[in-house]
Amino acid sequence: MSDSAGSSPFATLSLDPVSTVDRVAEELRRSLFEGELGPGTALREVALADALGVSRSTVREALGMLVAEGLADRVPNKGTQVRRLDPDQVRDVCQARMVIEAAGVRRWNEADETLRSDVRRALEAFSDLTHGDAYTAAEFTAAHLAIHRALSALTGSERLVAVAESLHAEVRLALAHVDRARGNATEQVHSHADLLSLLEKNDLDAAADELAEHLGGAEESMLEAIGQRSS
Repeated sequence: MSDSAGSSPFATLSLDPVSTVDRVAEELRRSLFEGELGPGTALREVALADALGVSRSTVREALGMLVAEGLADRVPNKGTQVRRLDPDQVRDVCQARMVIEAAGVRRWNEADETLRSDVRRALEAFSDLTHGDAYTAAEFTAAHLAIHRALSALTGSERLVAVAESLHAEVRLALAHVDRARGNATEQVHSHADLLSLLEKNDLDAAADELAEHLGGAEESMLEAIGQRSS
């Protein structure tokens, strides 16, 4: 059938650019990153559906998205709850991040120029974000982790980058809590800028030391935050 014989066969197709499920998931993410829902909080479908004015099935799908993103966990006999890390998990994740990112730092000279440029652009984007006042906690943490994602990518290994992504997913809520508590965006930018400056100067040993100090500080802050929540 030609278009002249009637309407297009696709005339009835439509796409809502943002589904209700997506909106629910985004509101839950915002609440998580802003600290309104703390680690271990039970995400009960009925209560959330009532609060948001949506169906339980919509909430269930949105929670599934959060679980897939590493922001929540399905706990047998307890339902879904905000991800909670214990001290051993924090230490393990931070150690693994150090191994991967340090490997990337030490490959700075061998890395493709595109990958080095990605580090520069990530730092620039982080700096630009922090010069404004309209960013959210989630946006700040995402921009922060983008720098570390770019450092991991210097390894040139897709598998290592994939591992780094999974590690970031595990700690980004805890890191958001730390970033929010620190309130030192300018200092964070300077710290990452110092690291990039050392890389540009080809002082890879000093860059690796700077990275170790930075990640070590993040680990200490996350452990302190966990301790505060448990007390």
